[in-house]
Amino acid sequence: MENKKKDIGLILAIVFASSVVSGSLVFFGLQTGSNEDLKVSVLDTQIDQAIERYVEKKQKEAEDQQAVAVADEAKKSAELAVNADPVTEKDHIFGNENAKISLIEYSDFQCPYCKRFHDIAKSVVDAYGDDVNWVYRHYPLAFHEPAASLQAVAGECVAELGGNDKFWEFTDKIFESNPTDNEGLTVLAGELGLDGVAFATCLDSGKYDDLIQQQMQNGIESGVQGTPGSVILNNETGEAFLISGAQPLTAFANIIDGML
Repeated sequence: MENKKKDIGLILAIVFASSVVSGSLVFFGLQTGSNEDLKVSVLDTQIDQAIERYVEKKQKEAEDQQAVAVADEAKKSAELAVNADPVTEKDHIFGNENAKISLIEYSDFQCPYCKRFHDIAKSVVDAYGDDVNWVYRHYPLAFHEPAASLQAVAGECVAELGGNDKFWEFTDKIFESNPTDNEGLTVLAGELGLDGVAFATCLDSGKYDDLIQQQMQNGIESGVQGTPGSVILNNETGEAFLISGAQPLTAFANIIDGML
């Protein structure tokens, strides 16, 4: 809608400029008494040239404004992204724990874009090997509740009972089968080889509610406004950059290459 308004504004500006130029030329001809000498083709050429100059000027102004807006957004993104909590052994880490770069994903198991991004994040780690790892943090969206928070708790319970590898197995399966209640999640935990009773007890305990909210709050402080929101963090320098949405591998490569 905003682009449409800008297009209409540009058209009206062109029409206005054309009217002004035409009126000025006619007025000039009347004042000097040289109407007879102004050829129609010359007048048309002068009008066209004036309009072209005006359009070029407006396009350049629009491009400059857009460039400034992009630069401001990138600066703001970088300023907020550094608020992401440092990666520790308490995080869920896929890949080399000591990698120089971490892709920290703030995610929601109910989010279809997060499901799409899941394979992209794996491809980032595959592409960079030991240089990049992938960290999963929770960001359950309000309109996906109560399933989003319940699934987040389930992920933490799986990690408690089965360790880091089981957590990542859980992330694969949750996006495939998407159980949204206690019973379905307990069945999934059993498929992962975990004790169903212990898992169900953990799921009902509420012990991870604060952790999930803390991770979401840290995501907000880091500039995340939706899922997936990914902070690319240089673990050595603290440099960070936020990438919003299920962007392709190339979008991450552009940032990571500059950090390595």
